[in-house]
Amino acid sequence: MPTYPVRGLAVAGASAVGAATVCYLLTALFPLVGVRMARSAAEQLDRDVLLGAVLVEVLFSVPYLLALLTAGTLVVIWTWRARKNLDAFPGAVPSLSPAWAIAGWLVPLVNLVVPARVLADLLRNSVWQRRQSWLVGVWWASWLVFLIGDRFVARAEQQRYDRLTELPRNDAEFGTYVRYYEEALTPRLVPAVACLVAGIAFVVLIRRISAAQQDRLARAVPAWPGQPVWPGQPAWPGHPGPPAPAASATSPQVPPGPGGTIGA
Repeated sequence: MPTYPVRGLAVAGASAVGAATVCYLLTALFPLVGVRMARSAAEQLDRDVLLGAVLVEVLFSVPYLLALLTAGTLVVIWTWRARKNLDAFPGAVPSLSPAWAIAGWLVPLVNLVVPARVLADLLRNSVWQRRQSWLVGVWWASWLVFLIGDRFVARAEQQRYDRLTELPRNDAEFGTYVRYYEEALTPRLVPAVACLVAGIAFVVLIRRISAAQQDRLARAVPAWPGQPVWPGQPAWPGHPGPPAPAASATSPQVPPGPGGTIGA
């Protein structure tokens, strides 16, 4: 069965997941910056400062989106390779086919359940330690909280933002932007904490599964031609070994002596 190295891909995937987690935390904490800019705009009655706050938040979101896309691509490839390696491990009994290692991440609604089952398969059949299975549960629960919480918070914030005055003119209208950013921080903390827990748990899972698989791959030594075989003996049951050397057609060489002859 073919096997695939996963160590390098695991390092890249774990780094991308960590970068995406940090970038999301920065976007979640942006209201701390937004409220200061909104207060400055209210003091100066300057709409351009409010526009600047919107642009800064967009700039915060771009690195997160790039890191998320990179992490998603690397994680899907890593999951597929790690799942394919299970087919070459004696005693491994995965419950899902390698196709689910890709489709499980991409199909809507399915991606709420299947990735956790795939990771549970990888952990169980690679590490062989049941006491570590709780890591999958921690990752799965925090991942669901992050996905659902982030969408709920984003929708609620969009509805609140749509109710703001598009062109504020006085202190009261500028004050609504200040309150908007003040009230935006607390709801964002729930998906932010969930994202942090999910990111840490997933990085630990990637590293442990990859280390266990690479160890098994490194200890897998082929039975042939690595083992020495005596001439004329079978290399393995049912297969002939290398042929024995044929007898020499010439007489053996003997050292010359007085009155002797040199072998032909």
